[in-house]
Amino acid sequence: MSVEVKIHKGEPMEKALRRLKKRLDREGIIRDARAKRYHEKPCEVRRRKKKVMDFSNMLRVRYEIK
Repeated sequence: MSVEVKIHKGEPMEKALRRLKKRLDREGIIRDARAKRYHEKPCEVRRRKKKVMDFSNMLRVRYEIK
C-alpha cells in the first residue's frame, strides 16, 4: 500500500507535501494508522461504532425534510 507523489520540475517541496497529505487523507491511510495505534477490545469497537451510528441517526432525524 505505497503512495507516490511525483515532484514536478520547479515545484516547491511544500506543495508536493500538501498533495501527499491530501492523497493520504483521501485514501484513509492516516485514519487507519491512528485507529490501529493501540489495541481496542471488541466491545469498545462495537460501542464506538454504535455511538457514531446513533449520532448519524440523530442528525438524520433532526434535519429530515418534513
